[in-house]
Formats: sequence, structure tokens, C-alpha cells
Amino acid sequence: MVKKIIIANWKMSPQSHKMAEDIVKNILFGIKKIKSKPEIVLCPPYVWLTDFSHKIKQVKWGAQDVFWESSGAYTGEISAGMLKSSGVTHIIVGHSERRGSLGETDDMINKKIRAALKAGLKTVLCVGERSRSEPDFYNFIKDELFADLAGVSGRLAKNLLIAYEPLWAIGTGDTPEPDDIFEMATYIRRNIFDILGKKAAYEIPVLYGGSVDAKNAAGFLRAKGVNGLLVGGASLVPNEFVGIVRASHGI
Repeated sequence: MVKKIIIANWKMSPQSHKMAEDIVKNILFGIKKIKSKPEIVLCPPYVWLTDFSHKIKQVKWGAQDVFWESSGAYTGEISAGMLKSSGVTHIIVGHSERRGSLGETDDMINKKIRAALKAGLKTVLCVGERSRSEPDFYNFIKDELFADLAGVSGRLAKNLLIAYEPLWAIGTGDTPEPDDIFEMATYIRRNIFDILGKKAAYEIPVLYGGSVDAKNAAGFLRAKGVNGLLVGGASLVPNEFVGIVRASHGI
């Protein structure tokens, strides 16, 4: 049985260090007695991240973004090397909120992916269509994958993960059916085969994200081709997130 991975994307929350500490403490307490735990990655905002990543080892730690240069006069940016030296193991790149709200382009995402992979960080590339009513939504995913992974070698791809997050499902409560997720996971792997080769297509984990909660997590995890979950708002509610982790047991 392949070990699942559950990634918590806290986005720009919570609003105080004390609140962040309480969430972490309650999550750690809640998962303590769960047998056969999945790989758990918590991705708080930068301002809380390195405090936790230096001292808490029961879970892994991820960042919500990274800059593509290793050093230099780039005010406000943080490099992959800085994060790795702080105990961070994972990076989220290309989330739809950064693409949409912050104008992040495929070229920028591509440079971030290559920098993160080169630094040896597990790199989670987010892709997803705006709407299923658009006739070319499959091609939309294909275009994202080909642009974002341009120039990535098969050797570096061992640290790549793909998170399928349909934009219409993020924070809406609307979710695709398991068969639809399986179809998309298969389509993603087919494109990975064309971009990175057979080994990468077989081995790269594909995650699902979009309105994931404790009630629907098991259904998503049972969908064929899904290796884990990228969780948003529910990851800030300890009981809810622990329920998601528990849902992975035995799947």
C-alpha cells in the first residue's frame, strides 16, 4: 500500500503566533494515536513557518511559495536554499490564488519549480481548470503542465508532486465526482509521460484539492490514481484536519 500524503495549506492564516501554536499543538495531539499515518505536511505563513520547522519534527513543513533566484537584491523574497536550511521539505508552487490574484505567470512558476527541485525540495505544482463547462478544460490543464514543467529533467522530477485543484471547487463546497478525479489524474499522468517520461508518469504523486473536509476526504482518497490531498480551510480546524488524516487510514 502506497503511503498517502496530506498537505495543509494555511494560506494567510491564522492572525497570531499564539493561534498558530494552538493549531499545531492540537493537530499533533490528535494524530498521536493514529496508526499508519500518512505523510503530513503543514504549510503555515512564512512568519510562523521557520519557528515550527526548526523544533517540531513529528510532521513535515512546507512553504506556500518560493523565489527562483538563490540570492540577490530581491526585496521580500525567500530562496529555496533558505527554506531548506530552515528544515522546510516541501514547496507549493502555482496555486490558483497566486496565478489569479497576484498575476503569477507560467514562466514565473516554471522558474520557481526548477529552483525548488534543484534545491532538493519536494515541489507541489498546482493545476486546475476554471470551469468544467468550458469545452477545452482538458487542454487548459495540458497547457499548464507543459509550460510549468518546461526544462525540468527526469532526474529532478523524483521530487515533483502534482496537485489537481479545480478552481470552481476551491472554497465553494462543490466537488467533482471520484470518477472525474480519476479521469483527470489519468490525463495528468499521460501528459507527464509526454513531458518527463514513463518513470515519472508512474511515480509522481497526484493529489486532489478543493473543498476537502473530514466528511469527503475518504471518498477523494479512494479515487483511483489519487495519492493524497491538498487541504485549505479545513486544515486550520484541528479536529477537522485530524479527521482528514484519520480518513486516510487503511486506504
